Amino acid sequence: MTHDVEVRYTQNDNTMVASFNLAVNRRFAKKDDEKQADFISIVAWGKTAEFCNNYFKKGQQVVIIGRIQTRNYDDKNGKRIYVTEVIAEEVYFADTKHSDTATQDPFAQPQTQTSTGEFRPIDDRRTSFLMRWVYGRVERYKRLSRLPSK
Repeated sequence: MTHDVEVRYTQNDNTMVASFNLAVNRRFAKKDDEKQADFISIVAWGKTAEFCNNYFKKGQQVVIIGRIQTRNYDDKNGKRIYVTEVIAEEVYFADTKHSDTATQDPFAQPQTQTSTGEFRPIDDRRTSFLMRWVYGRVERYKRLSRLPSK
């Protein structure tokens, strides 16, 4: 996470909305290039937003499962602004819990806590697939948004 969770509430029904960004390293950089990262905007609503606000902090590694949403609006100067964000449907801790390092098992499989409070082993294949999928969709939207409007 690149910063702490920012919270706001809807005007109609006072629903909590949490926003934050994730930095996702690109896996397929050229050998001599610096590592590159993509910054993905995340939005969570309701109970998921409350969980994010209570437990997620800057610098943590988290896993987000959700859907991509694209929207646009006109800013105060009349310029059309395009936004792509992930609407979080499930959120998980990806960091392992750090306790006394002398008692930690270095071979233990990392655990993740879901927004419902249960702990599960992290499935790296699912996470890397999801992040590649999200990255592909974001890149596609960036290419499409550069096309001239009709």
